[in-house]
Amino acid sequence: MASTVTELDRVVIRFAGDSGDGMQLTGDRFTQEAAVFGNDLSTLPNFPAEIRAPQGTIPGVSSFQLHFANYDILTPGDRPDVLVAMNPAALRANLGDLPRGATIIVDTHDFTRRNLDKVGYDASPLDDGSLAEFAVHALDLTGMSVEAVKEFGLSRKDAARSKNMFALGLVSWLYGRDVAGSEEHLAAKFAGRPTIRDANVAALRAGWNFGETTEAFAVSYVVKPAPVAAGRYRNITGNTALSYGLVAAGELSGLPVLLGAYPITPASDILHELSKHKSFGIATFQAEDEIAAIGAAVGASFAGTLGVTATSGPGVALKSEAMGLAVMTELPLVVVDVQRGGPSTGLPTKTEQSDLLQALHGRNGESPMPVIAAQSPTDCFAAAIEAARIAITYRTPVMLLSDGYLANGSEPWAIPDVASLPPIEPGFATEPNHDRGDGTADFWPYLRDEETLARPWAVPGTPGLEHRIGGLEKAGTVETGHGNISYDPDNHDRMVRLRQAKVQRIADSLPPLEVDDPSGAAEVLVIGWGSTYGPIGAACRRVRAAGHRVAQVHLRHLNPFPNDLGEILRRYDRVVCPEMNLGQLSRLLRAEYLVDVRPITTVRGLPFGAEALSVELLAHVTDTPEPTA
Repeated sequence: MASTVTELDRVVIRFAGDSGDGMQLTGDRFTQEAAVFGNDLSTLPNFPAEIRAPQGTIPGVSSFQLHFANYDILTPGDRPDVLVAMNPAALRANLGDLPRGATIIVDTHDFTRRNLDKVGYDASPLDDGSLAEFAVHALDLTGMSVEAVKEFGLSRKDAARSKNMFALGLVSWLYGRDVAGSEEHLAAKFAGRPTIRDANVAALRAGWNFGETTEAFAVSYVVKPAPVAAGRYRNITGNTALSYGLVAAGELSGLPVLLGAYPITPASDILHELSKHKSFGIATFQAEDEIAAIGAAVGASFAGTLGVTATSGPGVALKSEAMGLAVMTELPLVVVDVQRGGPSTGLPTKTEQSDLLQALHGRNGESPMPVIAAQSPTDCFAAAIEAARIAITYRTPVMLLSDGYLANGSEPWAIPDVASLPPIEPGFATEPNHDRGDGTADFWPYLRDEETLARPWAVPGTPGLEHRIGGLEKAGTVETGHGNISYDPDNHDRMVRLRQAKVQRIADSLPPLEVDDPSGAAEVLVIGWGSTYGPIGAACRRVRAAGHRVAQVHLRHLNPFPNDLGEILRRYDRVVCPEMNLGQLSRLLRAEYLVDVRPITTVRGLPFGAEALSVELLAHVTDTPEPTA
């Protein structure tokens, strides 16, 4: 019996199973299929912090959520329309997120008494009626997978591992996705293991064919492509986009790039990706610890290279003294912080944006550093270039904030025209700059550019540009730019204020902020930074659809703030600030602009849900104070 095909405008699917069930690969392959089809999409991988959590337990559940649509979307979705659960733990861990009427495709193979007991089920939810409000398809995915690959002579354990491909084939049929790309991926991935390759391809096809022939699914679905501007697109994660941005920054500046890094979740993929691009003058150094990693990056910057280090919050703490050294020596350096849940080692695989105050103030002494934040996985590319521009132009370390949600999430990326990217001029010193008054000249490393207050950058070994540098306070004004060590109290006061003024000068190079206020008459402004961009945008859409007026502004530059931010904040009767922390930006805005910024906070290791956030925003929109006369 042929199924009825129903057209949908959007779908949220979540694949969930044990950490060894291949859910990340399954989700990634479906994502690629949706991207090739032309859907707009956003993803949310979610995996355990343990390397190998106990099998069949809730802490060991790994999931991958994909939101794909025929229009522009901003988030990976709040509540899944479809849950593919490979065992009782996956079902129990994700059931509470499902709306009434959601579809559940569940592998019955592991619903044994032992596995049910592991997750606290007294009786099987497949039999006790507790899933009556959902459309449940209880299928022996493992058994059908084993049967589909029996010709390849695999052990039952190895054969059962192909169940994720069976599930992928079934869901691909259900939503009209082509699996040819996944077949090619499997052929390449397992090229050296032909039996495993052929078994996975067979399971994938078997899943598709099962959907095509079974009467269990009376309806299949189609989500048409989203209208997009003409161009070349690819699906990309935030860590990959950020890595490409660093490669591009090296090309735009003509500088070699050195990444000094120590592996840490969720930043390690930056090291992995950049290690592939030696042909672009990228050098990667996996150090023995976080301190050595940034030490190498600072040394590279001193030598005329763009030094970069990438880490997460715990690594930022270890790097703090070396960041202060880069502040003192006024060298270009990009410090990438892919934020995760904390404190301590915290939640390594979960997302949070709680390092803002650490990025601003987490060093000893007055050590001002520019801080910028990416707002989406694709925006990590542009944010990396901007961080490099500031670092090179102003001779300063820059903190670039990403987070686990951006790092691992993906979305379609319009590949930019390289010729359209503005160059970054390093402006190396090439000759002595100080007249000694006796007809000779020498090099003073702390004379200042009048516009940027940046000091000259001299490559060691350049004849005539020998200079002294180090981590002790030095003289660095027009009159004392020789950079010699100084313990004079007045000089220290001048230098501290100079370094702060240099960072503040960056604001003069920033474009005006864009305020999204379609009505032009909103009384409530929602301000955010970083990865809250998508959830805030989606929540604002919901509020406007309900007939209310609300404006949105999103910050990339967090130190210094843009010059026009204060005027924008004072334009609205109420300012609301959603953050994945306990209100760090709202505190900063209150202190800087004396505006009553109302925080909306979450620290669950997950992004805001657009639905829940829209409810919070509605409470502020419908309770706005009357304008004062």
